[in-house]
Amino acid sequence: MPHTDLSCTVSPRLTRRHFGGLALAAALAARPAAGAPERRGIPLGFDNFAVRALGWNARQLVDHAVTLRCDALFITDFGPLEGRFDDATLTELRAYAADRGVALELGSWSICPTSTTFKPDWGTAEEHLALGIRMAKALGSPAFRVILGNQSDRLTPGGIEARIADTVKVLRSQRSRAVDAGVRIAVENHAGDMQSRELKALVEEAGPDFVGVNFDSGNACWTLEDPLRALATLAPYVVTTSLRDTMLWTTDDGVVAQWTAMGEGCVDLPAFFDLFAEACRGVRVQIETISGFPRRMPIYQTDFWKPYPGARAADLAAFLAVARRGRPLDPFRPPEGEARRAAEQEYQLGELARSITHCRDVLGLGVRAA
Repeated sequence: MPHTDLSCTVSPRLTRRHFGGLALAAALAARPAAGAPERRGIPLGFDNFAVRALGWNARQLVDHAVTLRCDALFITDFGPLEGRFDDATLTELRAYAADRGVALELGSWSICPTSTTFKPDWGTAEEHLALGIRMAKALGSPAFRVILGNQSDRLTPGGIEARIADTVKVLRSQRSRAVDAGVRIAVENHAGDMQSRELKALVEEAGPDFVGVNFDSGNACWTLEDPLRALATLAPYVVTTSLRDTMLWTTDDGVVAQWTAMGEGCVDLPAFFDLFAEACRGVRVQIETISGFPRRMPIYQTDFWKPYPGARAADLAAFLAVARRGRPLDPFRPPEGEARRAAEQEYQLGELARSITHCRDVLGLGVRAA
């Protein structure tokens, strides 16, 4: 999940278009499945970043999870908690969600003190991680999701290897705290920062007894990996997810990646979830739709490869094989001015609703009956 200008918070003021998006979500959730697939027994939820334009607080997000008939909600930043981080408030939120059949997971941002993305909003990297562990325990979250950074860290002094070493040091400093709390630290493959084998090495170096992976299928494409191949590498360490589909297509100078709603890209989702069901048992599927904008990767230009000096030909070949299945898509173009907010809200609600419906009715995900 990249930390970009797409994450800007807008007013939660309800508009006519907003109500239209909510009505679509409710209608899709209630629609009976035709020829329902075999159930996989995998809990299904969503990442709050999927509906970032709504500016909802945690309870509003829980209520929307109920509307979508979701089993879980992944709060991947502290914003929806509205600055109330005390155990009593978090325990109340946990009970509110549990009463509605929704399990909670928690996350936040960079814990690499030398990353270009690190912010001291919650103290030092160690203090930030300690805070997240405590909050996750209070919410009943089995994991606390964090990131290293983004692709720009690959070009910092020492490259991604140095940033991995700095992150491992922070992780190890909080090992006893995490183990005592029963909370796994889930490091995400985020916005082009680490390829799957690099994240695997980070987990193994830090200690897989308390560190795991938040697997982001869309971000795998940003590091020129087939999401299915990346999952195969990281599956033993996956403790939670932030998933979306991606449409890839080839161009004269390389490849374009555009994230999509589930079932609207060219990733082999049935094969992906066959592997997921076998290798990631007990892990929740959390949908994080960030759709509608293209990312161009001019792979035939020499300078493009500077951030990835250790990239492997086999990984690129698998990535290109996926891209050859794809086709160009038009980007999402919201109107300018005041209408932009309402359009983004409706778009995000629709993308998530279609994704949840596809996951349930086509891929057999989710366990909630009503």
